[in-house]
Amino acid sequence: MSIAERQTGKKSRLLHELAERILFFDGGTGSLLQAAGLKPGELPETWNIRRPEVIVKLHRDYLDAGCDIINTNTFGANRLKFNENTEFGLKEIIEAAVRNAREAVNLAGHGYIALDLGPTGRLLKPMGDLDFETAVEIYREAAGIGIRAGVDLVLIETMSDSYELKAAVLGVKEALAGDGISGEQADLPVFATTIFDEKGKLLTGGTPRTVIALLEGLGVDAVGINCGLGPVQMKEFVREFAKYASVPIIVNPNAGLPRSVEGRTVYDIDEDQFAKTMAEIVDMGASVVGGCCGTTPEYIRKLCLACREKKQKLPSKKAETVVTSYSQLVEIASDPVIIGERINPTGKPKFKQALRDHDMEYILREGLAQQDSGAQVLDVNVGLPEIDEPSMMEEAVRELQSILDLPLQIDTSNIEAMERAMRIYNGKPLINSVNGKAESMDAIFPLVKKYGGVVVALTLDEEGIPDTADGRIRVAEKIYRRAAQYGIDKKDILIDTLCMTISSDSQGALTTLEAVRRIRDELHGKTILGVSNVSFGLPQRESINAAFFTMAMMNGLSAAIINPNSDAMMRSWRSFRALAALDENCGDYISAYGGQTKQQPSDTVFGKGEAVSEKAPEEVQEIHESHKSQVQLWESVVRGLKEQAARAAAAALKEASPLEVINACMIPALDCVGKGFEQGTVFLPQLLMSAEAAKAAFEVLKAAMAGSGKSQEKKGVIILATVRGDIHDIGKNIVKVLLENYSYEVVDLGKDVPPERIAEETVKHRAPLVGLSALMTTTVPSMEETIRLLRKEAGWAKIMVGGAVLTPEYADSIGADAYCKDAMASVNYAQKVIG
Repeated sequence: MSIAERQTGKKSRLLHELAERILFFDGGTGSLLQAAGLKPGELPETWNIRRPEVIVKLHRDYLDAGCDIINTNTFGANRLKFNENTEFGLKEIIEAAVRNAREAVNLAGHGYIALDLGPTGRLLKPMGDLDFETAVEIYREAAGIGIRAGVDLVLIETMSDSYELKAAVLGVKEALAGDGISGEQADLPVFATTIFDEKGKLLTGGTPRTVIALLEGLGVDAVGINCGLGPVQMKEFVREFAKYASVPIIVNPNAGLPRSVEGRTVYDIDEDQFAKTMAEIVDMGASVVGGCCGTTPEYIRKLCLACREKKQKLPSKKAETVVTSYSQLVEIASDPVIIGERINPTGKPKFKQALRDHDMEYILREGLAQQDSGAQVLDVNVGLPEIDEPSMMEEAVRELQSILDLPLQIDTSNIEAMERAMRIYNGKPLINSVNGKAESMDAIFPLVKKYGGVVVALTLDEEGIPDTADGRIRVAEKIYRRAAQYGIDKKDILIDTLCMTISSDSQGALTTLEAVRRIRDELHGKTILGVSNVSFGLPQRESINAAFFTMAMMNGLSAAIINPNSDAMMRSWRSFRALAALDENCGDYISAYGGQTKQQPSDTVFGKGEAVSEKAPEEVQEIHESHKSQVQLWESVVRGLKEQAARAAAAALKEASPLEVINACMIPALDCVGKGFEQGTVFLPQLLMSAEAAKAAFEVLKAAMAGSGKSQEKKGVIILATVRGDIHDIGKNIVKVLLENYSYEVVDLGKDVPPERIAEETVKHRAPLVGLSALMTTTVPSMEETIRLLRKEAGWAKIMVGGAVLTPEYADSIGADAYCKDAMASVNYAQKVIG
């Protein structure tokens, strides 16, 4: 980097300094403000105005301890918490926060200011009630205020949902490109950190690798981990980041795991242990380090002393080609990837009619069937002249991602449809396609640069499809060069050397295969083919397709768009993998063809591979022949198909009474999904969609019971609330949905609920169980206060607690009866307490 480049903009200066040495963040603001007198439930951001001297001193103490970057006191500053109906407006809060930080930097004589943006506390649709574009606008608004106020970078932190994380990054990026922002203000680094559980999973199922792929695709400048865990627990995840990240890695742990001592939150690692472990983390490849909850200036001072002289180890640029969903990652390398082709109207009259009829359930069933058959990625093409393709594409992607965890290929020639789908896609998608024409590359590469993705590149240009492999190689090289000008890596391009039909060109297959091989051997690139075109116009097409597929894989094909429901194609794929030593001990081949009875769709849950593959429970199998509607209802619930579940429930009522259907089918289905969730093979979006399907079925069953004068007996009343001062009710809302599906009567008091109201409602309903939620360290004292009051006013009630900042030990120390790490744990505890 030249001197001139170093001096152009805050981003260049900060990233240049980061390239030279370790940079240090500050520590845990919330715990220090509590020590300074922040009351339980009081919003920390209001102290930017009420107690600015405290905030300035806090920043100054961290800077004097040696940190390089201080976070503005704006973790919860968004329009949901501060607006025209609150004492202080959002603009007022953020501008005051930046002023306080700037004053501290001026007094200390050094330091960068990071605009700190945390989660909204709400789940995005379809799991929750917050629209994706609303979330983008929330972050765009807050970021715009902070950027104009003069911050040096933006930190998006403590994110547990990849979808909200994407909304936040887009909001910040669009704020940087917005009106009234120019020059240095428009040239700020964007950092992002996520919060993982002890298994290395986000709340919604993402992993370090899926997070890295998403964030690097979106152009974030540094990625990492914060909060939730201490440095010891984070070490394994740091290894993952060091192995797969290409940008600097941030690690900001808590001061160990928390517990409560005499009403105060304390942590299990002291300053020396923290610094020692963080030194190990720096040696593993972390480039930016600091602290989160419980890390005082003394923690940061000792961290700086332990790591200041260590040599910076920036990650090397990684070459893996990956696509992701919100939870699953597929690497495209030497092991050929199967892309299911069935969600495409070409040659499929039933699918065309489904599109005309807006039959989304047909599309979902096609996706589920392909997942069951072994597809690793699903192609999504909804292009028909007579429909609104952009709207249908957006809806199809959204609906498929609500029940499936496979990555998707967005397949369209409509640029608007492509952008709308890429924008709302939860993960890093495959994009089909670009070609060597200038107008195509100039339209599509900017979208890939903005939203991230792996793009399929067709070897044709203004002169058409070259007849020779040499010509197709030249087009591929042209595409690589143009992509590089847009900042798109070669690893994010799959070259399609175009499969020509051999009935009209006898050399067509050989030319395609030569080009595939040379892309691998000469250009060191990745390839993809739509296989079935090779046999067009010939009889017994499947035989030609399967043979050609095998030949293509032998020549280095990286991915194939095929029909995974075709036994011949899947036999070709599995046989090749076994012969090419890609299937260890032929395990997958034996599993598929080792004499086992072929599974039926109704015997599986969420497909195969990394998802759950599980037979229906015995009681459901027993009713298979005489009560097929109940089997379909069971499948609809575990799949999360709402409309089908309602229809199946209505049909099941012709076979059995409502209570029989509930007990013999509905509850086993929910238990099956719950088991998968506990085992980590079913993720939160699938769990919630199953709950929604169950709710749709229950409505039908309840209506039938009401008509007969009978009703399902409620098991007992459960009070739920997010404690005073905390507006994050994601976990509580999830727990509510599941408890209601298990026939508990839930009284949801909402968020920011005073202890007195919780106790009052518990007494009023004589509730045997209360569930309390808190996400933030600063609101755990409110939880403890609530528990004390409940013990006094409603001593009979059991109390379960949950939230990102809690542990079993912490829950015990504040007097709770049970710590529930997730929604299913809450259901299990309710069953233990109430039955």
